[in-house]
Amino acid sequence: MESIYQHFRKDEQIFIDTVTDWSRQVEEQYTPYLTPFLDPRQQYIVESVVGQNADISLYYFGGYEEAERKRIFLAPSYFEPDQQDFKITICEINYPSKFATLSHGNILGSLTGAGINRETLGDIITDAETWQFFLDEPMLPYLLSQVDSIGKIKVHLEERTYTEIVLPKDKWDSQSVIASSLRIDVVLAAAFNLSRQKSKELIASNKVKVNWNEITRPDISLGISDVISIRGFGRIKLKSIEGKTRKEKIRLELDILDRNQ
Repeated sequence: MESIYQHFRKDEQIFIDTVTDWSRQVEEQYTPYLTPFLDPRQQYIVESVVGQNADISLYYFGGYEEAERKRIFLAPSYFEPDQQDFKITICEINYPSKFATLSHGNILGSLTGAGINRETLGDIITDAETWQFFLDEPMLPYLLSQVDSIGKIKVHLEERTYTEIVLPKDKWDSQSVIASSLRIDVVLAAAFNLSRQKSKELIASNKVKVNWNEITRPDISLGISDVISIRGFGRIKLKSIEGKTRKEKIRLELDILDRNQ
């Protein structure tokens, strides 16, 4: 286990233990296991911990093709899940769009404030007017009975079919950058062409999240599939580490969602 830990951050050890338990359960009971919704970094950890096990197959689904948050089926060799086995449903938020504006943040805040665990929620998507989100199917009746407002905006939630999913307007661009290290302040500065001082100020002012968790330290080291959200700028996903330059700097492949473009 120590050999696995050394490749990840200390704060990820508890999740690694959880993944190991999932894997052991599939092997010992020879039954499939469906995970909650996982962010890209968690998906990468599952792949790293379980992916080399020839007796277990991994199947991913988040509700639509470009989903960021996905559920994973850990399955013995005999089992191949169908789409309905992932138990994901789609909810649309009906609201007075001519008079009110919703955002990802206030939708997420209202849903979790109603007692919905983040692990039961998938992506929240929009085409600039209609908002939808993906949900662990058994939670739907509870949510429909509990949520009638997002902030101060009155809303009505309705289940939708897969043929009614909106086309998200967000567009990610792939970009190669050179950085002196994997520190978050360094990568942030390189991705958005900022000074190191500016990126440190953004972190210190609680405007930066890593995998949806607020951070206040600029020296956190990033890993593959980490997602960094910067309020007012956009998001970065660390896609891969491509190697080093002659001057020992790191060549990174990033997916960038720039809110200012």
